Amino acid sequence: MKHYRTILLGFLALALGSCDDETPENGGTPEDNGWVLVWSDEFDTPTSDNRPNPSKWTYELGAFGYGNNEKQNYTNQVKNASYETYDGVGCMKITALKDGDGADYSSARIKTEGLFEFRYGRAEARLKLPYGKGLWPAFWMLGTDYATNTWPACGEIDIMENKGIQPNIVSSALHMPGRSGGNPVTSTFGYQDRRFDTDFHVFAVEWDRERIDFIVDGTIYHRVEKASVTDGEWAFDHPFFIILNVAVGGDFGGDPDENTYFPQSMYIDYVRVYQKAADIDPDANYGDVPSGSSINGWDFDGEDSDKGLLEPEMK
Repeated sequence: MKHYRTILLGFLALALGSCDDETPENGGTPEDNGWVLVWSDEFDTPTSDNRPNPSKWTYELGAFGYGNNEKQNYTNQVKNASYETYDGVGCMKITALKDGDGADYSSARIKTEGLFEFRYGRAEARLKLPYGKGLWPAFWMLGTDYATNTWPACGEIDIMENKGIQPNIVSSALHMPGRSGGNPVTSTFGYQDRRFDTDFHVFAVEWDRERIDFIVDGTIYHRVEKASVTDGEWAFDHPFFIILNVAVGGDFGGDPDENTYFPQSMYIDYVRVYQKAADIDPDANYGDVPSGSSINGWDFDGEDSDKGLLEPEMK
């Protein structure tokens, strides 16, 4: 629903390796820190039509600018979202084209709305970003109640956004009543000698009842404590769904110019969601979850239950 904002990037916050003990860098894998994998898409096995797996993803469609003066038409066509092997890695590729298909540009926005949602946990994606003025790749989450609890009351968690002309800088943001549009709770992360468009990087959020941490390549660079938000209304204690997209043009990073080359693609190696055992909700919509997992007596089997959960086995 990104119809709202002009996020103001602050100064470039250079990563100096200031991790705490809960980061994967210090604790190994997320599982080593007590996280349980509850949902993922590894994009290793293409579907028969080469489009995103319909049991995991659906599409946002349209060319109405999304309140940001964006210039793309979001489609459900293979040309804009398809499986592809990149440098030996199986990926989902979201591609922006300058092709005049319903607008000056076409692209894709895929989401788990209606298929998977969760409250509290760790969401991460390994991404290689596009490059060029006017490109706006994003990995983010929106409150599932946005249709009735309209934005920003539904809450929005922007895990990663990038201005395509700044290949070494990404940003994160929280949108809520009182802190939204051009005034979110936001921060930036950057490298002096590395770029996000030339290699894969892991972007993650860790979210619980008390705080939200934003992480790049194992480094926590922005922590927002619920108790510290005194000028906004915290809107992050209910389920959210995941969105990945590449917008073209708009208020965030400006429009493409004559030096912007098309096509441009964001490559998604995987998307994974973890939770602590205490936060797993048997009444939530988990969609397809890794079969064979068992947490607190709940056996996960995405094929046998539309919630992805079976009744706990009596022992």
